[in-house]
Amino acid sequence: MKNLKSIILTIVLTIITVGYTYLVKVYDVAIIGPNETSVGFSKYNNWFRNLVGTNMTLYKVAKYAGIAVLLIAGVYAMIGIIQLIKRKSLFKVDREIISLGILYALVIIVYLFFEKFVINYRPVLIDGVLEASYPSSHTLLAFTICISSMVVCRKYFSKMVNVVYFITMLLLTLVVLGRTLSGVHWLSDIVGGTIISLNLLMIFYTILRFQSSKEEKIGKKK
Repeated sequence: MKNLKSIILTIVLTIITVGYTYLVKVYDVAIIGPNETSVGFSKYNNWFRNLVGTNMTLYKVAKYAGIAVLLIAGVYAMIGIIQLIKRKSLFKVDREIISLGILYALVIIVYLFFEKFVINYRPVLIDGVLEASYPSSHTLLAFTICISSMVVCRKYFSKMVNVVYFITMLLLTLVVLGRTLSGVHWLSDIVGGTIISLNLLMIFYTILRFQSSKEEKIGKKK
């Protein structure tokens, strides 16, 4: 029953993700970006853009915090590699690590998809280059990696779990606030990154619950 609820919520979030992305592409589109580029939700995006301006210091803070977030993912990847080498079977790797691996793969797929099919471009040039802006990839990475880490870290860092919680929440805050207030993304990009992250995290949670239920059934049979 609980698995069914997770699946339903995942489907609902997927519908919301697709619907919101479509609206960003077609609703209230106007040319308000550099090099005469257009963006949806133009009134709201332009208002927020004028409100925060551009702050490259915050941009750099978010950039380096984002690198630290990737290191968190690297730690879990290393745990998975060590388990695979020692146990000599992918099926013997912890279900948490397998679920994280699927989540990270989905994040990469989403990133590559929006690099190929551009929804809109940034409100500023980065090093003189106009880059794809939707969704905010830093927001996407921060939410998915940090929140998923908080779900599984107790198993791997039980003696310092509070420290891990603090670090991940700090990095998440620095990345999301830095990206939002630096003015290098439209507000709709940040919202989109958050919604897509919630969708991917729900998929991660559903997979984790499914694997847990499967292990419980095997345990009862034994």
